Amino acid sequence: MESGPKKKLRVAAVADLHVGETSHRAYRDLFDRVHEDADVLCLCGDLVNFGKTVEVENLLEDLRACRIPMVGVLGNHEHECGQPLEVSRMLTDAGVKMLTGEAYEIDGVGFAGGKGFVGGFGRYMLSSFGEASVKTFVNEAVEDANLIENSIRTLRTERSVVLLHYAPVVDTVIGEPPEIHAFLGSSRLAEVVDRYENVKLVLHGHAHRGAPEGRTARGVPVYNVALPVLRTLGDTPYRVFEV
Repeated sequence: MESGPKKKLRVAAVADLHVGETSHRAYRDLFDRVHEDADVLCLCGDLVNFGKTVEVENLLEDLRACRIPMVGVLGNHEHECGQPLEVSRMLTDAGVKMLTGEAYEIDGVGFAGGKGFVGGFGRYMLSSFGEASVKTFVNEAVEDANLIENSIRTLRTERSVVLLHYAPVVDTVIGEPPEIHAFLGSSRLAEVVDRYENVKLVLHGHAHRGAPEGRTARGVPVYNVALPVLRTLGDTPYRVFEV
């Protein structure tokens, strides 16, 4: 007997909360209400300003109000103080399933991804040529993309969501100054996504003045869920997708 259609999973997403040392209960309402609209919450990096322990503690005060599973990646701001592993540990201890090469399955939907890195898009993507420092820079982008691919590869779900911080397509950074597009993401991330037919949705942040959505070359929808972008769409401090 054939099985019926699979139940859709409601996935909420937000990035770039930038909780600071003096932020208290800034996002308590967000975490307290999201369960009404979604089954899973995706946190796409830059949750705090500098990666300071006190900032993460302030964030966790609000996170404790969340009543649904949470999946997350770090952003560049979590690296600023040089303790990204500690930030990740604190978030993990608070119940956030952090994606740093790992993958998770929640109610039949896979979640994979990682921070990603910069480097530019399409024909303007920086290549590994010339000075050793340029090659080191590009190698960082390649290694990050490989780590993300490893997490996607482990999933056996028919439906998967990829979380990033940096943008995988230029579409979602349009609106930012063209001079900084190369520092907002990399096509290497989209190339990884397009190798896997089960990836149905890509979420990222970072580009505060970017566009809300775009697509990879294969047509996978990509959404920029940076909070400043979400605020241009309405009052809800997260965006919800069905997967």
